[in-house]
Amino acid sequence: MTSGDGFIHWGDQAVPFQAGETIAAALVRAGVRQFGLTATGAQARYFCGIGNCQACLVSVDGAVAVEACLTPAAAGMRLAPANDGPEVRQSAA
Repeated sequence: MTSGDGFIHWGDQAVPFQAGETIAAALVRAGVRQFGLTATGAQARYFCGIGNCQACLVSVDGAVAVEACLTPAAAGMRLAPANDGPEVRQSAA
């Protein structure tokens, strides 16, 4: 994958992004406000913007979930709600 302007994919939706933009910023700019459900059943969404709340977890390319607010978008990424794929990564306490 390359970074720079391009498209990421949220389900069947191609979402444009700009160089340096995070996954969350690109999704929100494209009108995506809900990122699925959290492990507790709450709506996953962009909230704190610093990775502390873990409310924006998404699965990238079928792998373990990442914080969308901290992860740079890269061309060709395939995104899904974190709870639709492998177990969510547990942050260190």
